Amino acid sequence: QLQASGGGVVQAGGSLRLSCVASGSFFSARAMGWYCQAPGKQRELVAEYRSGGDITYADFVKGRFTITRDNAKTVYLHMNSLKPEDTAFYYCNVKTPVRTYWGRGTLVTVSS
Repeated sequence: QLQASGGGVVQAGGSLRLSCVASGSFFSARAMGWYCQAPGKQRELVAEYRSGGDITYADFVKGRFTITRDNAKTVYLHMNSLKPEDTAFYYCNVKTPVRTYWGRGTLVTVSS
């Protein structure tokens, strides 16, 4: 139900925009955003919208990444000033009162 795209290979300092489109609307969602998982590491939060309008960013992306959305179905992750340590699979995530949804990861590779 979540389709992520926009990953690719970019040089350090470059930019990418990830997109996540939901096949259904998630008006009841408590949160919608992005997680990442680097090789050998646990999946962790990158950025997300939370109910009430709050936006949360991981410390390691603050000032470089921006999350935006244009409706209840599409959320974007604008990634600037990319670093090699940002290399990871990025997953779209939606949390509803009933369950949590995950999209397939999109791979971001940042070369030095």
